[in-house]
Amino acid sequence: MNPRITIQQIESSARYVKKRIKPTPKIAIVLGSGLGESITTAIKNKKIIPYKTVPYFPVSTVPGHSGQLIAGELHRTPLLVLQGRWHFYEGYTLAQITFPIRVLKAIGIKTLILTCAAGGLNPNHHPGDLMLITDHINLIGDNPLIGLNDPAFGPRFPDMSEPYNSELITLARATAKKLNITLHQGVYTAVSGPNYETNAELKWLRKIGTDAIGMSTVPECIVANQIGLQVLGVVAITDVWHGKYSQPLSHTEVLKVANRISGTLSKLIIGIIKNIKC
Repeated sequence: MNPRITIQQIESSARYVKKRIKPTPKIAIVLGSGLGESITTAIKNKKIIPYKTVPYFPVSTVPGHSGQLIAGELHRTPLLVLQGRWHFYEGYTLAQITFPIRVLKAIGIKTLILTCAAGGLNPNHHPGDLMLITDHINLIGDNPLIGLNDPAFGPRFPDMSEPYNSELITLARATAKKLNITLHQGVYTAVSGPNYETNAELKWLRKIGTDAIGMSTVPECIVANQIGLQVLGVVAITDVWHGKYSQPLSHTEVLKVANRISGTLSKLIIGIIKNIKC
């Protein structure tokens, strides 16, 4: 654990947030690039807290990440939404990136829903599809648990045999079926970025079992497992590689497709939250 991150810092951030939200939520959602508008619009009794006002919180620097906490209700269920996340390529350490996940635990969160926009490598997937993460591969080249470990944070060697909660996966699949939403499932691989991958890299990533590739989510999942949160991961597929891209990739195009998927993702997550037992 990075020695700069302390229990005192976590508790300070948690106190700041808890003073500004009521009731205390048990569910939190992290929104990926371009995936925020539809979900946040559906939230009732909103209270917005900019990241820059929360003690020790990092600040989002990437377009498509608004950089704010939104507390409110969906289906009368209190929840906390992180609209915007942090990435290794922004220059943050993985300990800094996952600091807010530890704060969520201190606030009282039990269930964490991680969303992200990602490229697809499975030929059966299409741009605009959603995919449940059933497992992941960490190719970022770092780990948020490296360094000094305070036992208060969780075990030194946390188990990762089921990083994404099987009961939540079952619930998500049932919800998607009921709502007639196409929902794939597969393995998500995280890389450092910020450049998009070469064709040779993508070919290798597909060979090792990657269904979707992105630059986030895995560090948050690792820390969430260490501190005992239930995790559900949902990917919005923004493009699909079929051996070669027809045109150069750009973040603008990724955001455009992510915005288009946002409504379907919102519908799915709202349906899931309606049936989560807190």
